[in-house]
Amino acid sequence: MEYDIVIIGGGQAGLSFACSMIDTNIQVLLVEKRPLDLLSDPKSDGREIALTHLSVDILKKMGAWQLIDEDVISPMKEARVFDGDSSSFLGFKNEQASNGVLGYLVPNYKICKALYERVKDAENIEIMTDITVDDVKRQTEFSQLNLSNGEQINTQLVIAADSRFSTIRRKMGIPALMKDFSKVMIVSQMNHQKSHNNITLEHFHYGRTLALLPMVGNTSSIVLTVTADKADEIVNQSEQEFNENISQLFKGEFGQMELQGERYAYPLIGVYSQTFVSHRFALIGDAAVGMHPVTAHGANLGLRGQDILATTIKNALRHGEDMGSVAVLKRYERKQIHLTRLMYFGTNGIVALFTNDAPVVKQIRKAVLKIATHFPPIKYLISHHLANTRSKSILPF
Repeated sequence: MEYDIVIIGGGQAGLSFACSMIDTNIQVLLVEKRPLDLLSDPKSDGREIALTHLSVDILKKMGAWQLIDEDVISPMKEARVFDGDSSSFLGFKNEQASNGVLGYLVPNYKICKALYERVKDAENIEIMTDITVDDVKRQTEFSQLNLSNGEQINTQLVIAADSRFSTIRRKMGIPALMKDFSKVMIVSQMNHQKSHNNITLEHFHYGRTLALLPMVGNTSSIVLTVTADKADEIVNQSEQEFNENISQLFKGEFGQMELQGERYAYPLIGVYSQTFVSHRFALIGDAAVGMHPVTAHGANLGLRGQDILATTIKNALRHGEDMGSVAVLKRYERKQIHLTRLMYFGTNGIVALFTNDAPVVKQIRKAVLKIATHFPPIKYLISHHLANTRSKSILPF
């Protein structure tokens, strides 16, 4: 069997790249290890994605945004960052947009569902589920994939989108820097008595980080980040004890808060691949860059990256170039590395600054927030950066 492109991984990155190929004559195969029912009808995983205006534009271009129910899309009108128990905060608004919206909060599984709906009936997209790729052997003109069902596939280009722990990346000999933060992110959906007013909150308490992401109505996604040794205790709290704990952490600002559904725990590990491409091979999404979630860059960078790669491939084909050649793929890599390198290492620096409880670091943190608060040019640059209406990146939470 032969295809022009094989995508390994049917998560948000893999599906979005497949969507970007629908308007071409390129024959695409998407290989996903999960069964079809989980791909076609994904379940809630607790993750709410803070999409920038640019990410929304990309989803609209692919025809996926229009398939997401409006009643699950929550606009974020403001973001506030607190240090410790201080009542003062660093605030951000998008004064450049007519609607004053920084970005939009959308459940991850709803985005994936919309992307799947776009690709499932596309004539040039084929999907294989319950299948893994055992090996990839690259030749000069093509690559050969050995699948777990015994089939062999020939393709001009392999795209790996199989998570930050990508097995294909390792098999292709591409090293990656990994940063274990020794923290666990506990995510839950909670109803509360008082309105969040569509304001995103991030509290950098000493020893933990607490975030509120405003969903539709008086409901929020609550993200509590703690050291790994304390995670099980919180996840296993009774529902009543958990409700009281979170309500108290917010000092009653939202009244009584009540858990809705499950609590999800995600170990925090950052990943940065040392190269994003090689001969007839490219990495996208978390397989290329797996971000710490504190700045919510990951999904937005993934959407931007696949869009850059898709555009690069389409331009190459228009000029009669080999889309799987290193020369073509390097054009994608140069742009994506430019976007992601500062984001990744800068985010890690923010995490180090705001989660270190050493007295000297606390003073530095307070000084940084004070300077950013009282120096308008810095606030403008950060706000423009967060809103990301056209170019760079991304939201803070």
